[in-house]
Amino acid sequence: CPAPALLCGLLAAAAAVAEGGRALPQLSDDIPFRVNWPGTELSLPTTGVLYKEDNYIIMTTVDKEKYKCLLPLIASGNEEEEKDYKGPTPGELLEPLFKQSSCSYRIESYWTYEVCHGKHIRQYHEEKETGQKINIQEYYLGNMIMKNPLSEPESQELCCGYDLLLSLTQIPTKNIEGQMTPYYAVELGNGTPCSLRHNLPRSSTVMYICHPEAKHEILSVAEVTTCEYEVVILTPLLCNHPKYRFRASPVNDIFCQSLPGSPLKPHNLEQLEKQQEMLKMPFRRVKEEEMPSTKEEKFSSIHKPVAVGSHQLLTVGTTHISKLTDEQLIKEFLSGSYCFHGGVGWWKYEFCYGKYVHQYHEDKESGKTSVVVGTWSKEEHIEWSRKNAARTFYLREDGTQTVRMVSHFYGNGDVCDLTDKPRQVTVKLKCKESDSPHAVTIYMLEPHSCQYILGVESPVICKILDTADEHGLLSVPS
Repeated sequence: CPAPALLCGLLAAAAAVAEGGRALPQLSDDIPFRVNWPGTELSLPTTGVLYKEDNYIIMTTVDKEKYKCLLPLIASGNEEEEKDYKGPTPGELLEPLFKQSSCSYRIESYWTYEVCHGKHIRQYHEEKETGQKINIQEYYLGNMIMKNPLSEPESQELCCGYDLLLSLTQIPTKNIEGQMTPYYAVELGNGTPCSLRHNLPRSSTVMYICHPEAKHEILSVAEVTTCEYEVVILTPLLCNHPKYRFRASPVNDIFCQSLPGSPLKPHNLEQLEKQQEMLKMPFRRVKEEEMPSTKEEKFSSIHKPVAVGSHQLLTVGTTHISKLTDEQLIKEFLSGSYCFHGGVGWWKYEFCYGKYVHQYHEDKESGKTSVVVGTWSKEEHIEWSRKNAARTFYLREDGTQTVRMVSHFYGNGDVCDLTDKPRQVTVKLKCKESDSPHAVTIYMLEPHSCQYILGVESPVICKILDTADEHGLLSVPS
């Protein structure tokens, strides 16, 4: 086989071999592999993945080059801890969240998603019409009706049916940012009828995954099939269960040593690698954005929500802003002298309130590349706010309203090559509670070419949202 096919054969062979000769059920992205060409001197790792001298295969290329490839014994994880666990079931661990009747929100470019845990999932959009009337377009993506056949019809408990199913089967996993992550699923049915499916009700699967620093945030919402949705929730509650704790998948190395008469590495593979190096351009935006940051491999407090529908999610990141006093920070932020920075991957973002939104990339060789996404004009924003909702309200249990989010328009950015029009961005400032009072999360979406949504979430914003006037303009709290 040619060099690329040789690598594919190696990976297939490695995935088919496990400890004791047991075969895995299928080739899966759950198990990452890496091929090494160590030469004659090979020192096997003494920790991590295990190897046995007789666990190898002989691979031959199309050029009759032969290699002895030592395969790893697939890592099995913390089986003993999981086996001895006698604590609460995942459903019981999540029970406080359902009893609190708390809700989580996620703002996208058009829709806002509301997950009231144990009750319902709603997607809605608010528009301000003439005369200040608010028009709400909404759909319920599911209500608390268990679809699991193992749950008893008369029982309204969330835990029992699915927990019983988990005790009989393997815990499901989902690929989250390249890591296969265990989740606990809650099924919701009886949503708003779907006209595309003969008015069958919409339904959703809510996947709760462990994240020790989370506050029950909505990580992603996706329509997996027509009117059927998957919602991923980050929660610390599941982390007390060993089977649901996140752990990075170990990379399983395959060591291939050349046999007499064969080069250290297949000739075709070396040629292919040289061609790839020559084809690399100095500006590789897409590839850089797709590569996970090394800081994210452990699924830390930085995470990238997944795009919904056709809305392209460019980047998201959580950073920590300077620990100035709250009063001083708010004054400097509102004056535009203190700017928020965020983003991971190729592009970073700079947001200066009342001034501009920039995206930029810094490179040691070529310096700093900067694009003006939008600039502030109070007059243009006020004109925009007459046609769009500049404030979004939240109704408290006592009947009073509080501002949950404000939206600002920044136009007259750099001219876009695709549209020949200036770039523009709507900045959505949202209150986000956090253990760190000076954290800020910034994400950017591009629902239309060179028309952006910049989401800015921080506890700092919580302190000033209620000062917003009818146009969403903020001021220092009195």
